Amino acid sequence: MEHDYKKLGLKSGLEIHQQLNTNKLFCNCPSILRTDEPEYTIERKLNPVIGETGEIDIAVAYEKEKGEKFVYQVYNTNCLVELDEEPPHQINKDALKIALQIATLLNCKIFPITQVMRKTVIDGSNTTGFQRTALIAHDGYIEISAGGSPESYPKRKKITIDAVMLEEDSARPVSETEDSKTYKLDRLGIPLVEIATGPHMHTPEEIKEAALKIGEILRACNVKRGIGTIRQDVNISIKGSKRVEIKGFQDTKMMIKTIDKEIERQLECIKEKSCKNEVRGALPDGTSKFQRPMPGAARMYPETDVPLLKISRELIDEVNKNLPKLSSEHRAFLDEFGLNEELVKLVLKRNKVEDFKTLIQEYNNPNLVAKMLTLFQQKKEIEVDKLEEILEAVAKKKISENDVKTIMQKIVQGKSLEEASEKADIDLKSEAKKIIKEKPGLSQGAYMGLLMGKFKGQVSGKEVSDVLRELL
Repeated sequence: MEHDYKKLGLKSGLEIHQQLNTNKLFCNCPSILRTDEPEYTIERKLNPVIGETGEIDIAVAYEKEKGEKFVYQVYNTNCLVELDEEPPHQINKDALKIALQIATLLNCKIFPITQVMRKTVIDGSNTTGFQRTALIAHDGYIEISAGGSPESYPKRKKITIDAVMLEEDSARPVSETEDSKTYKLDRLGIPLVEIATGPHMHTPEEIKEAALKIGEILRACNVKRGIGTIRQDVNISIKGSKRVEIKGFQDTKMMIKTIDKEIERQLECIKEKSCKNEVRGALPDGTSKFQRPMPGAARMYPETDVPLLKISRELIDEVNKNLPKLSSEHRAFLDEFGLNEELVKLVLKRNKVEDFKTLIQEYNNPNLVAKMLTLFQQKKEIEVDKLEEILEAVAKKKISENDVKTIMQKIVQGKSLEEASEKADIDLKSEAKKIIKEKPGLSQGAYMGLLMGKFKGQVSGKEVSDVLRELL
């Protein structure tokens, strides 16, 4: 069903949670997920506490009514902090720097002093019964195309970034029964950045574009990659309804469908006069299911085990000096060298732009450099300094460009550059004549495959091709 979003008064905002690629936020445990059996388990029951407003939060009270027991799987990569048997350590400085980079790229203002807070959560996802979170930046913005279509709308629209938080991730759910839940403690404490936008998107296309823009900024920084490392929530309301938060987007491709489905659900709620502020979970088919009432300010109170977080001007200056470039900026840089689309995508995907900048100074052949960093690499990658040595030899005409791929293959097998550059004592022309005589009537490509297979890594494709063109 097509919707007139302007007539409906669609208002939407995003909350994006991204894991950072460091050790945990309040201890030095590694941020790795485990697939093996835990060393032991512990059991807990969690109770609600009064928040800073003097009340128990409605969402927390809802969870308490379930009366659940929680089982936690503990590994040797966990410590007493995750078990809530030891106070949190000082905040991870590397995680803080990455969070500040992200906030700066989002054009935010940094708080010089901030308080780590406890956000009450008693669904079992934290052993403490709360999540530690710190508001580090505010009042930023991103720009998207006005109307959500970069091709059709040259005008730009600003979407405000209300807040950037640095917080700890929750425990990982394993299973649940009617009265208990089991979690792994491997994920608990991994640093997360949470980004909250204002409710300034009025079409699903705008929401999707904003999510992709924020994703580009996140990927420019040292964040974790892969399924589950980023989680997107969307807040949606229309005229006559109430704000609903839909949690758990993994794929932006489902975002437009999910928003349209939620609009249809809210229209039905308006008709039945049953609209509620609530949190819902995204389902694979684009629909959603009720999870809990919408939480409020009552679930927050100060973390007394951690001192005030002071963000110095020196630290902010250091962050500003080392800001990463966005992939769109990298793409513009690579396009200047005339690389084809496939090579540009590979260099960006494998995060090889800085290596490309280094190697292109050594030898000015962009296509060769890009291929050495991507297409020519084996399962075991060759370090950049070794690639520099190869290109230096090419520049001095000690080896030819056509031999580079073969030489790289030999280096991966353990040979030195000198050994890899040695030409095998092969009479290629005689060998080609022999194979043509033994297997007459084949195509040039077939003969080339046979010869390359026989002398694997000892001759280049160009050498074989030149000999076959002469003989066939």
